[in-house]
This record gives sequence, structure tokens and C-alpha cells, in this order.
Amino acid sequence: MNGRGLDAIDRLVDLLSKLPGIGKKSAGRLAYHLLDADPGYSRMLAGELASLHSVIRRCSRCGSYTESDPCAICSDPGRDASIICVVERPQDIRVIEESREFRGRFHVLGGLIAPLDGVGPDNLTIGQLLSRIRGEGVKEAILALNPTVEGDTTALYIGKLLKDTDVEVTRLASGLPVGGDLEYTDRLTLSRSFRGRVKV
Repeated sequence: MNGRGLDAIDRLVDLLSKLPGIGKKSAGRLAYHLLDADPGYSRMLAGELASLHSVIRRCSRCGSYTESDPCAICSDPGRDASIICVVERPQDIRVIEESREFRGRFHVLGGLIAPLDGVGPDNLTIGQLLSRIRGEGVKEAILALNPTVEGDTTALYIGKLLKDTDVEVTRLASGLPVGGDLEYTDRLTLSRSFRGRVKV
């Protein structure tokens, strides 16, 4: 194989290894899988990646990724608008939706309060959350945040902001391990956590 071919593979491996959870070995396996696959598949994958940022945008209401604004969940009249589930990232919504336990609306914070990393409340969408709670007649805010120091800090902060309101603030309960990640939680555990949620 000539130098140019090796360079192209190395570049692809380097790009793939920048994806979360993909090390150099996994990136190498993916690169060779793409080389062995039908070229049409690689073209299709490249096309989807190239159009990703022009097709997908943030929902102006909840902050999730969507092709239409507002997103399908925010515009669904069958969802319970009185309950809002607060999550850290858009991918957390997908995980919760797969559990089929929650039928309310969502709000994406865009991160967690982490002073050591320079992330304060003003860097998150907490202000928009409070506006939604006041304007949409929300009765319960479920804080579906990871059970980490940052998740606990953020939950306590939001809990204090809503302390003197009529909104019930709850947190996902048993089953979620301390320091765990919502994204890797199984469906049954997540369902039990929703049913057993506790007041903040």
C-alpha cells in the first residue's frame, strides 16, 4: 500500500478516536470495517455527517436536538405540561424516552454547575427553566441529574430557587448508583427511579 493510503487511514483513525468511548484500537477496527464495506455505505455515512449541523438544531423551548422547532415532544398535545423533567444533556432525553415511564415535558440545562471547571449557574439554561416553570403552569420539576457532586450541587441550587414556589421539586430515587451516568442506566432501573422519586 502506498504512503498516501496509509496517511488517509491514519487520519481517519485519528478522527474516529476523538469520539467518546472510542480508543485507537476501536478506531482502527472501525476504519478497516469502513474500508471493507460497500463504498455506498461510506458515502451515505459521510453525507449524513456533512449535513448534521445544517439539519439538526436546538429546540427553542426545551433545548433538545431536533429537525423541527419546537421539537416533537414540546409540540405534542398529549404530553403532560404540568410536569417538567430537567436533564443535563439532550442525549438524556433519549434515554428517558426509551424507558417509557415519563409523559411530561423536558428541559435541557446544557451542563451542570462545576465551579472548578468555570461553569456557574449563568452558563446554564436555569433562567429559561424558571421562565418556563412560571409561564407554563408547571406543578412538578423532576431533576433527572446524574448522582455526582456536580449533579447534587445543581439540584440543590435549583431546589433553592424554587423553594418559595408552589412547584414540587423531586429527584430520581433508588437504583441510580452514586457517580453514575444516566446515559448508561438500564430501562428498568430508570423506571424504578422515576416511580420512587423523592422531594428535594
